[in-house]
Amino acid sequence: MGQIRELPPSVVNQIAAGEVVERPASVVKELLENAIDAGSTRVELSVERGGRDLVRVADDGSGIAREDLPLAFRPHATSKLVGAEDLHSIRTLGFRGEALAAIAEISRVRCQTRTADSEVGSEIRIEGGEASEIKDCGCPVGTSFEIRNLFFNTPVRRTFLKSDTTEAGHVAEMFTRIALAHPTIHLTYRSAGKTLYDLPPVTGLKERVAVFFGRELAEALLWVESEVDDVHLWGYVAHPSQSRSSAKGQYLFVGGRYVKDRSLAHALAEAYRGLLMVGRIPVAFLHLELPPEEVDVNVHPTKVEVRFRDSQRIYGQLLRTVRQTFLTSDLHGRLQAPPARPEVTPPGPSDAARPGSPGASGSSDFALRPGVPDRQTVASWFPPSGSSSTPPDLGPLPVREEPDWARALPPRPEPGAAPPPAFDEFGGETSDPSGPPSPPSASASASAGPVAGASAAARPVEELASLPPRAIQVHDSYLIAETEDGMVVIDQHALHERILFEEFRGRVERGGVESQRLLVPEPVELGADEAAEVLERREVLARLGLEVEPFGGGTVLVGSVPAMLGPVSPTRLLRDLAEQLVGRAVPPSADAVLNDVLSLMACKAAVKAGQRLSADEVTALLSRRHLVTDHHHCPHGRPTALVFTKEELEKQFGRV
Repeated sequence: MGQIRELPPSVVNQIAAGEVVERPASVVKELLENAIDAGSTRVELSVERGGRDLVRVADDGSGIAREDLPLAFRPHATSKLVGAEDLHSIRTLGFRGEALAAIAEISRVRCQTRTADSEVGSEIRIEGGEASEIKDCGCPVGTSFEIRNLFFNTPVRRTFLKSDTTEAGHVAEMFTRIALAHPTIHLTYRSAGKTLYDLPPVTGLKERVAVFFGRELAEALLWVESEVDDVHLWGYVAHPSQSRSSAKGQYLFVGGRYVKDRSLAHALAEAYRGLLMVGRIPVAFLHLELPPEEVDVNVHPTKVEVRFRDSQRIYGQLLRTVRQTFLTSDLHGRLQAPPARPEVTPPGPSDAARPGSPGASGSSDFALRPGVPDRQTVASWFPPSGSSSTPPDLGPLPVREEPDWARALPPRPEPGAAPPPAFDEFGGETSDPSGPPSPPSASASASAGPVAGASAAARPVEELASLPPRAIQVHDSYLIAETEDGMVVIDQHALHERILFEEFRGRVERGGVESQRLLVPEPVELGADEAAEVLERREVLARLGLEVEPFGGGTVLVGSVPAMLGPVSPTRLLRDLAEQLVGRAVPPSADAVLNDVLSLMACKAAVKAGQRLSADEVTALLSRRHLVTDHHHCPHGRPTALVFTKEELEKQFGRV
């Protein structure tokens, strides 16, 4: 007798259920998506014990015809596909025809439905895959599913479920994804008989974000939007101060479907490069709309993974759009004032149906202050030439004449004269900390022109002339300066680090990095993996004036170092760089390596915390603050300044 046999349909369905239905949240996802595909304007979700005892989804959609009701629970039966060619233009959330059959095989199902042209509704019950006869019932137009005792006939699967609280949390997360993907649909969520969310339809996404994640995050969102050919990207990204330690704060939607895509997540991380500290993940709520033939959603039964026909195009559009938004936004950190004492205790999730709660009306405790209308148009990626508000270009910069702001810097010393107090752009420390530092080198002065010239397009000279006239240094680490509407506290090391980083990058892009060849090459002992990473990127390091050669084993010879670093130890520089390269979870690109080295060099060359600056040095540092891009954060993502407005100060002292 042969060893190969055909499995019974019930076993096939239970195997399929293992892919489609992992936990109660999977049932919630499939039923909510079916309700949306049916054209519903209102959907209600109710669960008991985290969904293991009951999942009920009721909608006001088109309903299911009586003759189609038995077929709806058969494997691979669907109304959303006809032929194989339809797989290339999927416009619905569901299409595989597996979910209802899989759910019915491992639970007790009751379905009531009625179409608009039917006088009575139809009801069917299914227990463990065995369906009853269809009966007449009274029900409104739409469909209602009741899923009870999930995994009742597969006890092993049921034992793998977590606690009721944990499963309820997964259901709430699934509800959140659907609510953010479809803000124009009225959604209600009840758990254990309590209404947690009653969300009326809204035209914007920010209101839904405020309900689920709080008003503070919602008010820290930045609108992003771009449309290139037939690809439309829109949504919100959060201020860098609202970052998270995991990717749970990233909600990416493609065609109204929540997805997880490494390419999109990487583009978002690259857009935040230099604005977040190591280990922090940006928060974003982004929608991507593109022709269905440009994306393949038939990758996995859960339909969470997708593939793009031109992933590089989507990657570039997301990266450029977010970066352009940051260039036109104020990303300075601000004083976090304590919240005012409320006169009435704000409602919790279970009070959502009370007047004044987010579920009762659109004007709730989560209501946002009036501001820029939702889905506003952002600046073009390619602003018209001649505009004084054009942000500085990050590409190669042309050499320009010395700008007007340079006249405010200390005068250059005459040949043979003792150098006056001046700001050491490259962080050179004298043996006597109280003495004046060395003046900037000639190459440093030459590099200031292009960087300043690029920034002149971003900030007019009249605005630069209004820089704070008074500033003091405290604790030899921070600068306090007066502004027109308050004051600002500046981290001198972080700000100088950003300035040097931009100048170093400008030199690399112009191909003008000078190297200092060592008289005797210096051997540096590294780990085998560190040496391999460093030697693999020899060409990138050579562009920065750092020449390395293998010397056997884990030893690497350093032949030259960047001249602009001054007395920085080659051994220390290479070891720090090797640690950064090996510590990355994903192998970095050439551009990422370049940025890592530049940020490391800028950090070592910048003035340190605890280093006293003269009045002229403070003035020089502040005068150059607005002449570089992203001056609000250092290359490692730390904020360079904290802004205190006059109004916030008066609140702190009880004046208002």
